[in-house]
Amino acid sequence: MTDLDVNAADLNAFEQEFDAPLAVPAGVADQLFRQAATAYRFSDQPVTDAQVRAVHDLLKWGPTAMNTQPLRMVLVRSPEARARLVEHMAGGNKERTGAAPLVALLAADVDFHDELDRVFPVYPNAKAGFADEAGRAAAAHTNAVLQAGYFILAVRAAGLAAGPMGGFDADAVSREFFPDGRHRVFMVVNLGHPSAESYRPRQPRLGYDEVVTTV
Repeated sequence: MTDLDVNAADLNAFEQEFDAPLAVPAGVADQLFRQAATAYRFSDQPVTDAQVRAVHDLLKWGPTAMNTQPLRMVLVRSPEARARLVEHMAGGNKERTGAAPLVALLAADVDFHDELDRVFPVYPNAKAGFADEAGRAAAAHTNAVLQAGYFILAVRAAGLAAGPMGGFDADAVSREFFPDGRHRVFMVVNLGHPSAESYRPRQPRLGYDEVVTTV
């Protein structure tokens, strides 16, 4: 066997494991994106605190503007808290939320700027730039939603499935679980281990040429 043959064999093996030009194995891309979808059902296996910590240890590295990191989270575990949450969920989300092994409430901390001296020390006057509450609330929402995307991917990286939902009374849930008034819930996410009944058939996605324009 010549060096050329060896190189060709190595290249073939590489192409089978990786989807060029991606830099991660195809199985990783499948787990995070192509074979993952919104989960509607889960197995009975519980989600541990250690798994949630592992999820956070990934999502915290995702970029936010000026490192603001406004995402805050409440894990709804107790039956009493679950009942309080279900009351504010819409339609079919009630049953799904009640049955999920774990539910996470994702909120934006409107007063995220209180932490900027610590998390963005390269700009000592950063906090003063967010004195306007309306502008600060908009920045909090934008960056917290960005972090929610990281959260869902981190959940999948942990071998779990996520069922993000927007069908709920956001004001009521915010008052119920964040009574301080500085946190605004924007997403409820059911979490668990995937089962054979977790996913619905994959829905169509827009193609590259429908989404991307070069100027």
